[in-house]
Amino acid sequence: MQDAFTARQASALTGCTAHQLRYWDRVALVTPSVQSSGGRAGVRRLYSFRDLVWLRVVKGLLDNGMSVQRVRRAADYLRRNADLEDTLASVTLVSDGQSIFQVLEEEDQLVDALKEGQLAFVLAIDEITQSVEEDVTRFELDKRKFLDVVRRSEDELNDDLAAEA
Repeated sequence: MQDAFTARQASALTGCTAHQLRYWDRVALVTPSVQSSGGRAGVRRLYSFRDLVWLRVVKGLLDNGMSVQRVRRAADYLRRNADLEDTLASVTLVSDGQSIFQVLEEEDQLVDALKEGQLAFVLAIDEITQSVEEDVTRFELDKRKFLDVVRRSEDELNDDLAAEA
């Protein structure tokens, strides 16, 4: 698996638009961790696999009615209070479109990341992580197939040129 994904690749793998990626980077909602543009034109944004997972999480929350401000507050809460370095895939979020809750390990306890609201939908980050992994694997396979075709075409062209010489 590659170490970094361009904004175009991140867009294709997460379903986020290029505009969303630029905006979320500009407002520091999801900033590319490999390389950020820093607001400079012409600087390529590079996302990590973890960034792709966060992009899908943010998109899922926003698509289910959460405001950018509430998503930011919930993300800040998770960064402060959840051990996301090793357990991101095991985090489950629950929301009603007004608040975001983290399901604790006991799974019978919820922590309100925004201090308000009732439960309505669940967004399991492990499922998003698995889906991103599958999409990245497909992307890598398609990339290898494309490069193989290009190499074969190049080899055929070189063989034809050698035969003519």
